[in-house]
Amino acid sequence: MKLSCQEGMVPGGSLSEKLDNLARYGFDAIELGGAKLWEREKEVVKALGGSSIKVSTICIGMRGCLLSSEKTERDLAVADLKRLLELAAHFGAVGVIVVPIFGSPQIPDLSPLNDAVGLERDLLVEILHDVTEHAEKVGSVILLEPLNRYETHFMNRLEQAVEICQRLNSSGTQIMADFFHMNIEEADIPAAIEKAGKYIYHVHLADSNRLVPGYGHTGFKAGFAALKKVGFDKYMALECGIPGDPEIELPRCVQFLKAQMSD
Repeated sequence: MKLSCQEGMVPGGSLSEKLDNLARYGFDAIELGGAKLWEREKEVVKALGGSSIKVSTICIGMRGCLLSSEKTERDLAVADLKRLLELAAHFGAVGVIVVPIFGSPQIPDLSPLNDAVGLERDLLVEILHDVTEHAEKVGSVILLEPLNRYETHFMNRLEQAVEICQRLNSSGTQIMADFFHMNIEEADIPAAIEKAGKYIYHVHLADSNRLVPGYGHTGFKAGFAALKKVGFDKYMALECGIPGDPEIELPRCVQFLKAQMSD
């Protein structure tokens, strides 16, 4: 398992400086924000060329919403997602993290035919059939992210994301496991990880209080043991707050995580 960190958490006046700092702290990769990332393509390629740090993933950044009630918004999200998948392949990243919808449903409840969540699941599968084919074609992966109940009504647990992957039956769509959200939604984090198994292609790291690991009560050691058990060997990226000087806290976090990964 390799360590990554979201770009916005890293000190530095340029991407090159951020990559240099990450290497010095002991990280393996950086997770880039997806918003208008295509406008930075040359900058990213140039910075990567002089660094040992890789791009682990691209985090969301789509305009629109995949599960909007408006077709124009869905189409915009699909177009941006396809573009980001192409960039992920170009940068050598695992894939693009996708949250299908934030907040409440935007489409109506059509019970008894189907409720809103059931309609959303069916709609997402239909939309992702096309996007998944594109991901396969360009050599990238859609990473579905379950969020806690306070951020979305849709897809809160790993098993719900796995269900979407199973319906799509494609290597182009997998899931991301986030320790912060799992701490809220999963009754047993290691058990949930083991059940999701091969579908986990990326991990987000934050402690129970959404600070860097080591400042809360999340059981990372047991979670990491479960990831090893299912054969996970990809990136785990920090997505959290830093309670102090990043020059101190980020290297300290790397040492903490490596200790938790040790047998």
